[in-house]
Amino acid sequence: MSGLTRETAARFARIALGHVAQEYPHKLDHVLLSDGDAVPPRVLHPIFFGSFDWHSCVHGWWTLLTLRRLFPDLPEAERITILADDSFTADKAAAELAYLYRPQSGGFERPYGWAWVLALHGEAERHEDRSWASRLEPLARAFAERLSTYLDKLTYPITVGTHFNTSFALTLALEWAQSHDQELAEVIGGWAERCFADERDYRGWEPGGDEFLSPALSVALLMSRVRSRKAFAPWFEGFLLDNGVLEARFDPAFVSDRSDGKTAHLDGLNLSRAWALRSIRRSLAPHPSEPVLERLADANFAAALPYLSGDYAGEHWLATFALRAVMAGQVVTD
Repeated sequence: MSGLTRETAARFARIALGHVAQEYPHKLDHVLLSDGDAVPPRVLHPIFFGSFDWHSCVHGWWTLLTLRRLFPDLPEAERITILADDSFTADKAAAELAYLYRPQSGGFERPYGWAWVLALHGEAERHEDRSWASRLEPLARAFAERLSTYLDKLTYPITVGTHFNTSFALTLALEWAQSHDQELAEVIGGWAERCFADERDYRGWEPGGDEFLSPALSVALLMSRVRSRKAFAPWFEGFLLDNGVLEARFDPAFVSDRSDGKTAHLDGLNLSRAWALRSIRRSLAPHPSEPVLERLADANFAAALPYLSGDYAGEHWLATFALRAVMAGQVVTD
């Protein structure tokens, strides 16, 4: 993997800048209680009204802030700062928070959007020259509280390869909780162990035709974060290596129609696989499986990288997953 270069970072930034403030087309996650609730996205969500849907706008902003931090001298960095200053105001953040307390908003964006807000707040804190994090913190705290309550009643994990996937959300949430909410971090760790400690010999159907996450790798990535290397390695061997499924079933998925929003999910699957495989490899090292993990990660990443833009079905979200996949390799070059 060549790493995150300035050229690639600028490309990712231009893509995200092109959609985080684009209101339409838009897909709302919104329950109408009366005619008065039929209002435009920018009224409901004065910060996160772009990027086709709320959660994509949230992680589009995560992408932009991350690139601003990693490459502060990029020409796009100034545009990011100006747009973020205009977006992350106290009034707009308060309106986003108020939306959560509407009747019928208890399940709004659960759990995918919740986890990305935590990731965005964690990234915003790294920009000490701005007050973005303090304005986003109440929103992050509200979602963290909801996540803890949700896990208390979630008897079984949701293992689909789409937005409802529990493990993916918990991996992001754990990154935030380890610095901000130790009680939540312990809840996540205990929940993961209860649900997945005894899983062996994975034989699931992958890939699904509209998935952007691997159910198996999402679980494995979470377990790599809650366990030590010594405890994780034998678990991963028994789950996905000893049966040969990893090598047999995780070559890049083929995308037949990138203008179809669901089919375009498969580009995201290839990118999220690369992210997970690279992260798992780091957690296992040293381990005999490293060459296989690296080969599969690079193949999946390469299959999707040319298609981050060109059709809005993927353009409004894929760059985030590409950035995560690159960063999982821990290589940033100037």
